[in-house]
Amino acid sequence: MNRLPTLFISHGSPMRAIDPGDAGRAWVARARALPLPKALLIASAHWESSVPMLTGSEHPKTVHDFGGFPRELFAIEYPAPGDPGMATRAVALLKQAGIAAGIDGCRGLDHGAWVPLRWMYPQADIPVVELSVQPGMDTAHHLRIGRALQPLAAEGVLIVGSGHATHNLRDWTPSSQRRDVMPYAQEFSTWLHEKLDKGDTDALLAYRDQAPGATRAHPSEEHFLPLFVALGAAGGEFRAERFAQGFEGGSLALDSYMFTPSSRTLQ
Repeated sequence: MNRLPTLFISHGSPMRAIDPGDAGRAWVARARALPLPKALLIASAHWESSVPMLTGSEHPKTVHDFGGFPRELFAIEYPAPGDPGMATRAVALLKQAGIAAGIDGCRGLDHGAWVPLRWMYPQADIPVVELSVQPGMDTAHHLRIGRALQPLAAEGVLIVGSGHATHNLRDWTPSSQRRDVMPYAQEFSTWLHEKLDKGDTDALLAYRDQAPGATRAHPSEEHFLPLFVALGAAGGEFRAERFAQGFEGGSLALDSYMFTPSSRTLQ
């Protein structure tokens, strides 16, 4: 199998498990256009830890890590198998890169993982390993994680970062039905697209200082960090393609990207 690209998905609210919307339909189309992966490694904004952790269960449970939603949402299961062997290999790759990492044999798949995968791979027959993020560490740390995991992409593993292009719940919660886009969210989304299109990794790493409205777009960083895992796993040079966009509640940018290694990276 040729090396797979990597993905960054803005996963939206848990309600996308019931109604995927245009963004979810774009995830489905992208998954169908890709070769069927041997396994999935998904870095989720909803698992935070001090060092990178990977799920090690053979049968990871579906975690409903939210409240205040319709009962039907809590009945949804995504019974994909795990892949303890791949988790062990990922930990070894990280340690080779000087990054301490571990395996959690009890952790299940949170909604940052199973909501998009429910639509992309509805048969739930592809093994899934979830990877945590470290909000106490910086963007460069997460880029290093992705770069350490690059060999997996050449082995048929689809590496996905699941977070959000913008994520300010204080703005979203009181205006979840809002249709007009808040200016800062649009400006940040536009900046992100421009920098990814240029392959300007340095600017992206320093987004907090360089991007317009960065601290309002991401009051905390956990939902942006999965982007850097996906970027790192694509290699030093990449081509970015935005395959989903739009806004939810005027403040949550739904941009999703595919990163393909450049020919120079593959040499």
